[in-house]
Amino acid sequence: MTLTEELPTSPSRRKLLIGSALAAVGALFAARGTLGRRAASRLSTTGFGTPRAGGELLVAFDGAAVANFALDPQNSGFAPHNRVMRSIFDSLTRLLPDQSIGPWLAESWTTSPDRLRYEFKLRRGVKFHDGTPFDAASVKANFDRLNDPANTLSSRPCLGPYVSSEVVAEDLIRVTLNQPFTPFLRNLSMTKLGLVSPAAVAKYGATFAQNPVGTGPFRFAGLKSGTEIRLERNPDYDWAPAGARRGAAHLERLTFKNVPEQSTRVAVLQSGQVHAADLIPPQNLAALKADDRFIVLEKELLNTNYSLCLNVAKAPWDDEEIRLALRLSLDIDAIVKVIYLGTFPRAWSPLSPSMFGSAEKQLSESWRLDVKRAIDILERKGWKPGVDGVREKDGKRLTIKFIDSQGNREKRLDVVQLVRRQLAASGFALSIDSQPAGVTSSKLASNEFDMFGSASFHVDPDILRQSYVPAARSLQSGIKVVDPELIEWLTQGAREADPVERAELYRRAQHKIVEKTYAIPVYVLLYNLGVSKRAHGINVDVHGFPEFHDAWLDA
Repeated sequence: MTLTEELPTSPSRRKLLIGSALAAVGALFAARGTLGRRAASRLSTTGFGTPRAGGELLVAFDGAAVANFALDPQNSGFAPHNRVMRSIFDSLTRLLPDQSIGPWLAESWTTSPDRLRYEFKLRRGVKFHDGTPFDAASVKANFDRLNDPANTLSSRPCLGPYVSSEVVAEDLIRVTLNQPFTPFLRNLSMTKLGLVSPAAVAKYGATFAQNPVGTGPFRFAGLKSGTEIRLERNPDYDWAPAGARRGAAHLERLTFKNVPEQSTRVAVLQSGQVHAADLIPPQNLAALKADDRFIVLEKELLNTNYSLCLNVAKAPWDDEEIRLALRLSLDIDAIVKVIYLGTFPRAWSPLSPSMFGSAEKQLSESWRLDVKRAIDILERKGWKPGVDGVREKDGKRLTIKFIDSQGNREKRLDVVQLVRRQLAASGFALSIDSQPAGVTSSKLASNEFDMFGSASFHVDPDILRQSYVPAARSLQSGIKVVDPELIEWLTQGAREADPVERAELYRRAQHKIVEKTYAIPVYVLLYNLGVSKRAHGINVDVHGFPEFHDAWLDA
């Protein structure tokens, strides 16, 4: 088979840093029990000898769920494309290994005592790929673009209670919020808030996503829709974050090949047609690790764990006991073991274990399969077995329409197939409604579904507010929960400065989400990248995304 083509700190800033560090310590201890056995996982490839300039590194990746590549960081929550965009776009801040925040395109910042104003001192000499300057005016343009409701950009919630920006000097911008927003600095480190060229946005308009322009180590060189994305070295790049190597990338070109079929990704890597392939399937992972021609990089993706979510705005899922009966009918341990063969841990919490505030440890073993209790609940609620075993009540069958638009990425549909089999034992009948993304969004908005599966990469537990606080979530959200207690906790969590108090609010929220069966967490995603030993210097960052600035190839 072949493929076609150290910063100054004010007292308030110091307080934030200390808080972030304390928070990170808590997160790391929470994660230790689940992922400690994976401590030896590689996060980078290192080669012997002097890095060689030039060459084209080919990466086979799974970007199949979206037919057209969309490379606007401020309007894409699709993780595969954000893995590409990390090489094109830089960020104002940098998430450090301890999950504290360090400088990047913002050299330093100060925060007002009331935590409503931030002043960012920007790096000088930075340019976008189109030659226009990165400065305070361009940052203001980025924030204002995100904040404009006419743009309906998906990353807008990451700005929180943003009000306005003011250009104080060419290299100094003042940002005003209308209430304290603790996740702000952390959110600025994400690709979702990567800095785009205002001139390019004006030039390309609605087609900017197919003509991306940032300040990153690689610039966009072209694409074949749904097939490949071509990047080339940015020769002017000299503003990598502190601690990283200065100067341009070693590689001349970096090309991402869309290879949605898992076995094909493995085959093209093993045959030498590409230098790296991501999301190696469980059945191939052990063999690839044992093959001395390759190295496997692994890193937990900071995100909401993939979860099954019921439409609580629709009967019978508005009944907490019926949701509980469904959850008790599932053996999540068995599903994860069968599908992922021990390569992914089972998830207990809505938040990935390494994220600050995760309740993974506290929720571990909090419930288990209990089909007898599930059936007792359904019988008491009047749902009786029909002739084919599917339960009925008042002439209605106990059916579940599972809506999906992402195919079998990360083996998610394999998970749902096992869920269907397990639920049948209690009398539920599940069907899968696979639709294009646009159709799925419309059906989610109009309640034409019973269940969906979801995960969202993020760096802060505030992602729960974006899902469970109605005023913060999108109209296309499939989460229909309106829970005053959750709203209070998550709203307070976004404002709370004390890391201990803040973590407690999020843990409380996660317990309720699981106990009320608002979501059923399934697995923890350990992002992996199989790499030929001909390739060196590839890293997986703290977020769980690959970096290629230091990558180089043997001659």
